[in-house]
Amino acid sequence: MQKTVFVVDDNDTNLSLAKDALKEHYRVMTMPSAQKMFTLLEKVTPDLILLDIEMPEMNGFEALMRLKDNSTLSDIPVIFLTGMTDASVEVRGFQLGVIDFITKPFSAPVLRNRIKTHLNIDELIRERTSQLNQKTVQLQNLQNAIIFSFAELVESRDKGTGGHIARTTMYIKILLSAMMEKGVYGEEISDFNFDLFVSSARLHDVGKIIISDTILNKPDKLTDEEFTIMKTHTTEGERIIDQIASRTDDIEFLFNAKLFAGYHHERWDGKGYPHGLAGINIPLQGRIMAIADVYDALVSERPYKKPFTPDEAANIIIENAGKQFDPVLVDVFHQVRDQFESVRT
Repeated sequence: MQKTVFVVDDNDTNLSLAKDALKEHYRVMTMPSAQKMFTLLEKVTPDLILLDIEMPEMNGFEALMRLKDNSTLSDIPVIFLTGMTDASVEVRGFQLGVIDFITKPFSAPVLRNRIKTHLNIDELIRERTSQLNQKTVQLQNLQNAIIFSFAELVESRDKGTGGHIARTTMYIKILLSAMMEKGVYGEEISDFNFDLFVSSARLHDVGKIIISDTILNKPDKLTDEEFTIMKTHTTEGERIIDQIASRTDDIEFLFNAKLFAGYHHERWDGKGYPHGLAGINIPLQGRIMAIADVYDALVSERPYKKPFTPDEAANIIIENAGKQFDPVLVDVFHQVRDQFESVRT
């Protein structure tokens, strides 16, 4: 399929010469002004633009800046056609993002060869970028698979919490989506990578790997001493994730995972553990997971209790807004409680 080249010049002779030089090799579209070019760009995306600098109304520099400011058009390679030989012109052009200069008057072979070279380079870059993106996706999928398997391995030791990780991950996704939609804590979550954030929540109970089976699967209420040991799964989770972080550069994922692990048992009123933080001093990851974790615990059957109904569980969370839970997040939860119920059913 022929590649499309735009030629933008206010001189009809230059337009004609460029078209004659290129028409056997490319789909050539000529236009006498930058304004005409932007009108056509609404319908056609070229593979390359030959752009004159000295034009009335909108010159080449202004047109180039407008192209680079448009996310849809910014990757189109632009070559300046110009009779200007001032070095400062070249410096400014390259600073703005032009890929080359062709001096007028130009010869047809030079024009064709320069365009061919740049289109080949651009195609190679796009191909390599596509391959890199595919590798990135594959690595991300591999990371998710390893993390999921690791988290499932930890969970498999706790006989009473089957499916807890999968469900709490879904609850996190529901809450975060609603927060984004409603602008709740918008400034704090604006830079979040949604998929990484949700996936990292899978490691919130990773510290349970150090808790003995006797305590983890005890059918009765834990003694005070046993509960003290159980509480260490939060700090142990932080320690384990720190060890992983020391061996990798994936800082964002592990940063979120550590906060989920270390702070999901903190309480809004400061009576939680292990750090005894209160209010917004508790990282947002911990405040979000607190709601997801408690909801799932309430609606799930345990050896020592029967499950609460979804309505009962939701009401307990709502009643504890400003006590155990962030009241702003509880308000969001209240609006999506039906979605929580659909995950459990």
